[in-house]
Amino acid sequence: MRLFRKPKGPQYDVEKQAPAIKKSICTGEAVAGFVDRATGSFTEVMLIRTPKDLDDFRAEYNITEPIKTIW
Repeated sequence: MRLFRKPKGPQYDVEKQAPAIKKSICTGEAVAGFVDRATGSFTEVMLIRTPKDLDDFRAEYNITEPIKTIW
């Protein structure tokens, strides 16, 4: 029996959530997060300022699929 386990890191439910980038039409601000497939509600995870931020988001949640943009 293991007493100490290394945390797996952030997870999201692939069946219930889809990765998305929400952008403001007025300011251009971009926020990465997840859209609930059933309700359409958006959960913010991190602010995207540079392409590296988007790469970090993909790496942190192991996202290989295309990320849709919500305006």
